[in-house]
Amino acid sequence: MFEVYITKAGKYLPNEAVSNDEMESFLGMINNTASKARRIILRNNGILSRYYALDKSGNPTHTNAELTNKAIEELYDAAFSAKNVALLSCGTSTPDHLLPSHAAMVHGLMRNQSVELNSSSGVCNAGMNALKFGYLSVKAGNTPNAVCTGSERVSTWMKSEKYENEISNLKNLEEQPIIAFKKDFLRWMLSDGAAAFLLENKPKGENPLRIEWMEAFSYAYELEACMYAGGDKLENGDIKPWSDYESEEWLTKSVFSIKQDVKILDQHILEKGALSMKAALDKNNIKPEDITYFLPHVSSHYFVEGLRKSLVEKEIGIPAEKWFMNLKHVGNVGSASIYLMLEELMNSGKLRKGDNVLLSVPESGRFSYSYAYLTVC
Repeated sequence: MFEVYITKAGKYLPNEAVSNDEMESFLGMINNTASKARRIILRNNGILSRYYALDKSGNPTHTNAELTNKAIEELYDAAFSAKNVALLSCGTSTPDHLLPSHAAMVHGLMRNQSVELNSSSGVCNAGMNALKFGYLSVKAGNTPNAVCTGSERVSTWMKSEKYENEISNLKNLEEQPIIAFKKDFLRWMLSDGAAAFLLENKPKGENPLRIEWMEAFSYAYELEACMYAGGDKLENGDIKPWSDYESEEWLTKSVFSIKQDVKILDQHILEKGALSMKAALDKNNIKPEDITYFLPHVSSHYFVEGLRKSLVEKEIGIPAEKWFMNLKHVGNVGSASIYLMLEELMNSGKLRKGDNVLLSVPESGRFSYSYAYLTVC
């Protein structure tokens, strides 16, 4: 087995940062009505700016694959180019197509040579799953390196026009609360971007990070789906798939919109997060005092204090000064968020040899969690 190091990180955030007051001009107003939920949601999530792969007229400027490829290009230098990539492992919640796979579309833009591909789907853990595939490949000696990515281009999913048919027969949004909250809610939470890691079997660069371990947990066996798209939830909690709807219903029911069951989210997201994190730390004999930097992906600052309390209750509380987050100025970029956080920390000048970094990623899709423990070498 080989040691595995994150030797370089790159990112790509499209266009200019979008402020809270500008969001609706990019995404549009549903039924020509300003969102009543927007200000409340933004006040709770604490996000001040984010990025969209849209111009000011709402036209797409990049595909998800293009965002990803641009982040990968940030990894190249005189010693490493696209021709040196052995494995490409890409995670996203919002691929450009149902098929071919996201990784295949990114590889098509790289125009390098034949490489092994892996595409990870899901929600926020798609990026961590892509990272774990690359980690295991390099560790086993299957490949000498791996380029792993997390990316999202969700803005085009959230444009107001995607909801117009569903509300065309309604006088106002209040007649259909699911539009005003269940679907409108996520329009003010999510944004676009991509980031990439280069994994190698030898330490290189200024502050290479050795991946000590990665752990993952799923609670789908006992909990129903919370965040979903491409279907709709039935009364019994099952999700009816998009292909079982009549084609006209795809629009009238906004079947492809991203939805979240917030009641289930509040009930389980923190409890299962603390439970799984304790299990990961206990399994690997890590104490909170061993952690130099804690990078938690949270969808909203609304959850930060609750997460702190939940960790304390499990006796794995981490002091606030050890938390490193960039949600306020980067936004919630789903599977790319943890990559963007670590990229910023790696390039911040804060890291010192011997520091330990814990990555924590929850996914509300059907409640799964991923962790990675890194050491600065």
